Formats: sequence, C-alpha cells, structure tokens
Amino acid sequence: MIKKFIANLFGNGPARPSFGKRQEVGPQEHGIDPSLVDERAANVVHTLKEAGHEAYIVGGAVRDLLVGLRPKDFDVATSATPEQVKSLFRRAFIIGRRFRIVHVVFGRGREHEVIEVSTFRAYMDNAAAEAVAGNEKTSKSELAGLKHAVDSSGRVLRDNVWGPQEEDATRRDFTINAMYYDPQTQTVVDYHGGIKDAKKRVIRMIGDPLTRYREDPVRLIRAVRFVAKLSGLGFKLEPKTAKPLLECRALLADVPQSRLFDEMLKLLQTGHSLATIEQLKALGMAKGIYPLLDLVVERAEQPFVKAALQDTDRRVSEEKPVAASFLLACVLWSDVRDGWAQRLAQKQHPFPALQDAIDDVFNARIGDVSGRGKLGADMREIWMMQPRFEKRVGHTPFSLVEQPRFRAAFDFMRLRAETGEVDVVLADWWQEFSQASDELREDLVAQLRQEQHRGQRRVRPPRPPAPPAGELVPPVEGEAAEPLAEGAEAEAGADAPRKRRRGRRKPTGAGGAGAGAAEPGAPSDES
Repeated sequence: MIKKFIANLFGNGPARPSFGKRQEVGPQEHGIDPSLVDERAANVVHTLKEAGHEAYIVGGAVRDLLVGLRPKDFDVATSATPEQVKSLFRRAFIIGRRFRIVHVVFGRGREHEVIEVSTFRAYMDNAAAEAVAGNEKTSKSELAGLKHAVDSSGRVLRDNVWGPQEEDATRRDFTINAMYYDPQTQTVVDYHGGIKDAKKRVIRMIGDPLTRYREDPVRLIRAVRFVAKLSGLGFKLEPKTAKPLLECRALLADVPQSRLFDEMLKLLQTGHSLATIEQLKALGMAKGIYPLLDLVVERAEQPFVKAALQDTDRRVSEEKPVAASFLLACVLWSDVRDGWAQRLAQKQHPFPALQDAIDDVFNARIGDVSGRGKLGADMREIWMMQPRFEKRVGHTPFSLVEQPRFRAAFDFMRLRAETGEVDVVLADWWQEFSQASDELREDLVAQLRQEQHRGQRRVRPPRPPAPPAGELVPPVEGEAAEPLAEGAEAEAGADAPRKRRRGRRKPTGAGGAGAGAAEPGAPSDES
C-alpha cells in the first residue's frame, strides 16, 4: 500500500478515467411513460429523498422504460449507506459480501416484491486494490476486513467503497444500464450517452471491454443476455464490446459455480431462452460457460426440450411464474428415462429403479450446486409422479391431485403428451379430473373403471380340428346350444363362446336309424 501511495503521490499512479458528463434529460426528450413505473419503487425513492438522500431508479429498468417496455424488476441507487437504508424501512435486509445491498420487501407469499437498493460506489482502480491469491472460498479470512479486493486475474472480490453518483455510473457495465431516473421529477440523468445508444440500438461497454470483462467475467453472460432480450428491438453488440468475448471466456472458470448457476437460470428464465440459445451459437459461446447450459444448448432442438423452452418464454410473456426445477427437469428427462428403462430391463422394481436413475442424473449433471436443495427436491417430485399418472383407479388419482407439486408434474406430463411420448387421452383425462368437483371426480373414476372392464373381452378360441372317425362330432354353427346356468351368461359376457351339446348315439335298431346316426335335429353328413 505504501508503494501505491508514493506512486500516486508523485504522479506515477494509474490515470483516473473520465467519469463522463452529467446530462439531465426531461420527459419531452426521453419519452418515458410514468404509468410503467412500479409504485413501490417510486415509494422507495420518495422515502429516501424525504430522509435527505439522493435516490433514483437505475439500471435495466430505465433502459426498458426508454424503449417502451414494462420492466419486470426495479432497482434503486442511493447516496445512503446500507445501514441507513435498512433503518428507513420496516422489512429491509442487508445481503451480500462482494456487493452489500439492501432488499426492501413489499407484500408476502407469492405476491411479494423485492426492490433492490444499492449505494453509490466509488470508482476504484484495480491496480490500487488489495490482491489475494485465492478466491471467495479459499481467502475468506483475508477478505473479511477488505472493502476493495481483487484476485490474481483482476476479478473483483470486494467492491464496497462508497462514492458520488458519477463514479457509480462509471463502474457500471453497459451505457444503457448506467442511467438514473427520478420518478418525481421525471428526469433521466445520463453520464455516458446511454440515451443516445438506446436510440441507436447499440449495447456498448463503458471503458475498455477487455479490462471490464476481467474485472467481472459474468459480464460476458450479461452481454449475451441483453442482446438476446433486446435483439427483437434491433439491438446489437458494439464490435469492440463483442470482440473479447471468446478471449475472456476462460475467465469464467474462476467464478463460483453457484453464481454461474444463477446466471444460467437468468439466461433461460427471462422470457427469451430460445433467442439466448441462438445468440450463444452466433457468438461462438455455445460451449464453455457452464456444463449444464452446454447441455441445454445441445438439446434445444429436441421436441420435448424445445417445447419446454417455448412454454417458459410464453409464461414469462404472460407474466406467469416460472420454476427452474420444471425447465431443468425437462432438459434432463431423457437421461432419467433412459436410465430407468435400463433398470426395468434388468427386472428391477419400477419405483426403486426410477429413484436410482434420478440419483445418477443428479450426480452426473448437477452435482452439489442446488441439486440437493429445494430445486432438486422439486425436480425429483416431478419425475417420481410420472408413472403414477398411469394409475387412474382406486384412491391414487384423489391423493395425487392433492400433492403440492401436482400442477408442475401434470404440466410436465402434458408436454410429454404433446410430443407423443404418452397418449394425449391420458393428459386430457387428468386435465378434466384436476378441475372437477369431488362428485364429478367419482364419476370419472367409475366411468373409467367400466370402460376398462368392457375392454377386457374374452377372445373366442379357434375351432378344434375334426375328430377321428368313430368319435362324436361336436355341433357346428347354427346348432341350438344348451342354456347357460343361471348367472353364468352375465359372467361370460356377450362374446363368450356358446356351450356346445355333446352328440348321443341311438341304440342299434331303434327307429331304424342305424348305428352312428345323428340325433334328430342335428345336421346330417350331407348337410
């Protein structure tokens, strides 16, 4: 630190970057529709300003507002420290080590919304940061008291030095994500030409792209996500921003697997999963980001996986919830199904065989990253319910429909039906059963039982060969049969073979018919 101080003192230190020029753009020029602004985010800004702090809606929400989209998430940036923010809200929680931020929570249960509040951060040149040899896990003790630290590759491990707004804007990644919107004055504050780039449909990195990717390699994934999301509006990566992507891809190996897993889910669950896969291929990054993402890209053209990706995009566009467990269960289903089939061929019991196949898939494809938590448990339930859909009599359908994960498992089975893996009649029956009243459910099960009973028809055996000479000849078609015993007709069914009457010989000389003559009423040899 002393060497760095002396170098800076005598003018040999790193040159400070340009923090841009502050521009305040009014509603007549930027054209943001204030009705698209989330009321709770506006309330957070109002509360912070009332307490004497600067506060703005920031980042992707401002970008989306500028191009006429309704943002799904709203973030707020403020001059208040995390502790000051937390003190102003009843339900607020400080999270994170690398970047300390505050989550302000509104509502409860599934209807809750989180407004993420971050403090303006100072620009800190990485050459002046404390360097550690390891990463977040191996250097915990060294990082404990540091506010700004990097690893040997230049990746930022700590960035919690507060500063003014213009420095906060400079440390953000892309120009279109570095604008600040005040919902009270409807003014956009822009330091790096974000409004201009938004109009030109350009995604451009602030500063030197190679340096910025080295600071945080996850920006590689964010670049792909933004161009996939905005490509439909004509946005493209600036050539200088796109050029280092392949060169820096190897840096992702140093990023914690849990963080890469979360970034992968963002790629697939923001409503543009198919467009993301196309962009990964176009940019040469179809492999090498994360093993499970590589598998998604590889299987994206399979009918079942493609249907799952399309369904996820549709639900996001309709503002319906999506679950990572469902999509990953679809991607990995072929592995589970094949492993299950192999065990069944070895005469294993169906349910233990399915459990063993699932365990093998978790070990091979997911490992310890979220694979043993709630996400893994939900995936397991979806898979384990699939054979139970085949059982539609007795108490099974009534108990199955009450399971917490029934809807996800049913949607999974419905996709299987749409791609021809199971009979669509099965999916239709469960759709009707799940939406029916208790009385109608009883009727559906009873009706199915009757249909199955009628379907179990006895097959008429073939006619036996003609007996040798001298033996009795059985009656042929057209002969009257003896009546069945009482109740036997109903048991045998309409298609059961008729009971045949054995022929009887007349005594010799009786009635002049001669030996071997048939009983009256039986067909003669000539007939």
